[in-house]
Amino acid sequence: MEEFHKVRRLPPYVFEQVNRLKASARAGGADIIDLGMGNPDLPTPKAIVDKLCEVVQDPRTHRYSSSKGIPGLRRAQAAYYARRFGVKLNPETQVVATLGSKEGFANMAQAITAPGDVILCPNPTYPIHAFGFLMTGGVIRSISVEPDESFFPPLERAVRHSIPKPLALIINYPSNPTAHVASLDFYKDVIAFAKKHDIIVLSDLAYAEIYFDQEPPPSVLQVPGAMDVTVEFTSMSKTFSMPGWRMGFAVGNERLIAALTRVKSYLDYGAFTPIQVAATHALNGDGSDIAEVRAVYKRRRDVMVESFGKAGFDVPPPAATMFAWAKIPEKFRHLGSLEFSKLLVEKADIAVAPGVGFGELGDEYVRIALVENEHRIRQAARSLKKFFATADQTMHNVVSLNAHR
Repeated sequence: MEEFHKVRRLPPYVFEQVNRLKASARAGGADIIDLGMGNPDLPTPKAIVDKLCEVVQDPRTHRYSSSKGIPGLRRAQAAYYARRFGVKLNPETQVVATLGSKEGFANMAQAITAPGDVILCPNPTYPIHAFGFLMTGGVIRSISVEPDESFFPPLERAVRHSIPKPLALIINYPSNPTAHVASLDFYKDVIAFAKKHDIIVLSDLAYAEIYFDQEPPPSVLQVPGAMDVTVEFTSMSKTFSMPGWRMGFAVGNERLIAALTRVKSYLDYGAFTPIQVAATHALNGDGSDIAEVRAVYKRRRDVMVESFGKAGFDVPPPAATMFAWAKIPEKFRHLGSLEFSKLLVEKADIAVAPGVGFGELGDEYVRIALVENEHRIRQAARSLKKFFATADQTMHNVVSLNAHR
């Protein structure tokens, strides 16, 4: 049976191949150390859970909620932006609550994209950045992910050679998957480019609070005039270890926020009210929960870099996010990231995310998530070392898929 048009436009979901292999191995009794999906293992702080339990006892909170977010939640997000970035937001017109940043991106694509619109998208990048626009009939033009001077020449070429002119530019810093962090000076150049060419800027700032250097990552909205062309998406999933709660935000330009709000009003009634109240409580806290989460990921990062390095897998220390973006060891690079990732499940009981799942330019890399404790990370390193030491004897029948092309 022929696939539906929108489904046909989506590329194969390469992560599913690793997931199937992982499930099969576990069914056979293997102890798979899962460093693939960025699914935080840390518990949601007790005070947030307690607030949820308190509010859910009130039957009035069991009714339909507000699609754009309850007023207190939007005020709390505006207050967070004022404290953290010095950015002033009107909670009535410049803030909308989303069911996570992923839903926010997908519905923004629904709100602003006409068939054939060109979207400038980093490669590699988090899949929804491209897929959300592909599903709405948009056309993706890949750009560099490096937040430096190399970022802009491809943009200029895209503007000159794209018909129609690009509608929007997606930026994602700290980056998932590469962990690159952008500077405020870089953002100033992005906004100048966007204004010069009348292009919308969509910024994914999901990892604003997961950083390991002294200088916290900035928001593009700190740039004077950025509010004229920009919407920024944030999430509580990693910051407060609330992934399953599905709570995020879009903030910024009033016209774009209004478009997103209108689309959402046709599609959902917002998150469950007790979740929104608990999220409000989290945002209004003293920040100690965020600091604890950040410290845990930093310790895990340091253990991974050290132990994997000793095992023969060089992992550059990420400056931010809960991921490491590591080049496949040269001995295995010819296999490509999907085959290498499958090999790690089969031979080392380790799951990672193949870089090609984030774009074809990621095929020499894998993304490693810091979602296991330090003991398990060291255990993974020992398994890696054993696999690397015996690879010549155990890999004689492994052939890259690229060999058949």
